[in-house]
Amino acid sequence: MPAISAFHRAGRRPAFLLTAAVATTALAAGFLSLPGARSAEAAPAAFTHPGVIVSQGQLDFTRGKVDAGAQPWKSAFDQMTASKYADPNRTAKPRATVECGSYSNPDYGCTDEREDAIAAYTNALAWYITRDERYAKKSIELMDAWSAVIKTHTNSNAPLQTGWAGSSWPKAAEIIKHTYTGTWPGSGRFATMLRDVYLPEIINGSDSNGNWELSMMEAAVGISVFLDDRTSYDKAMAKFRARTAAYVYLASDGAVPRTVPSQNLDTTAKIVKYWQGQSTFVTGLTQETCRDFTHTGYGISAIAHIAETSRIQGQDLYGTDVGERLRQALGFQSRYELGEPAPDWLCGGSLDLGLGPVTEVGYNALHNRLGTAMTNTQLLTERSRPAGSNNLFVAWETLTHGDNPN
Repeated sequence: MPAISAFHRAGRRPAFLLTAAVATTALAAGFLSLPGARSAEAAPAAFTHPGVIVSQGQLDFTRGKVDAGAQPWKSAFDQMTASKYADPNRTAKPRATVECGSYSNPDYGCTDEREDAIAAYTNALAWYITRDERYAKKSIELMDAWSAVIKTHTNSNAPLQTGWAGSSWPKAAEIIKHTYTGTWPGSGRFATMLRDVYLPEIINGSDSNGNWELSMMEAAVGISVFLDDRTSYDKAMAKFRARTAAYVYLASDGAVPRTVPSQNLDTTAKIVKYWQGQSTFVTGLTQETCRDFTHTGYGISAIAHIAETSRIQGQDLYGTDVGERLRQALGFQSRYELGEPAPDWLCGGSLDLGLGPVTEVGYNALHNRLGTAMTNTQLLTERSRPAGSNNLFVAWETLTHGDNPN
């Protein structure tokens, strides 16, 4: 058991707690930086398109596998095209104001927006794989419907809602704008929507649970790629690096997890409270593990998505602490998702499982490309294929990233 638990049991305040508090203060003052953090040089001189989570090479690989009837890609494609998101009769339901309270209550356009965005991406993928332009036109129809109407997001979940929907829109738009052989006259208006409605809501981040800021930065990075906006890309990437380091614990971080300076988590007691009451820190634990695995999956997925987009854009984060944190988070959560009982020191011995379809991107990058052994993650990934959608911002990743070498 790590020493921190013994100190808590004994009611003593060890010297390293003072060190952690001093370090946090120094971070806030700008005297220290997180290891591996990057500043304004993160953006490429020229963005690669399509380049949000899925590259041209990955799309071509997927298309070839589906055309050949190879598995698991063919079953993943069939799952996608049979879903409600590929329904040719789908009608967009845009609103000028999308109002989302906590847990989407009230839900005034929240589900409609998220699902229309996923549908736009679904149809864009289906277009690329089949070259049936009906799919491309449906994707454009959905994007145009929202860009003509939406003005703002309101209520307490507005930042997260904007992040979720804003993660799917640029994935769709990148494929359509840069691969569709027809025309998209509304692409400029769609870009204006992303720039004026979505980006301002998410670019400054959040001090809520870590999955919020990670999802918001996923959207900000994707939108920045679509807009060729290097300044926003750099800002989002810097926030992402800091939040990832504060979301997944590594033993090398020290006795307590890293923190984001703006949250003023300058004592161990504050950190433990923020980490859902967990006072024993082990490699791979996340800030929300003891909340539930579903929200943890949101955070892990966003980390993988940003790392994948960054790799496509020429900066491979998988070989940095981002990749190590992603690997350890996937492995740690996968153990328990597969059925290993939780020990008493972990979340009081009780875990709320349900990680979701979030392992394919990270597993493919770290295991297949880099050759890292990931036994538990591999078992969970393969058992869960084909991975579908979480109906929020994750969709069809066995299809796009399952054993994809590109």
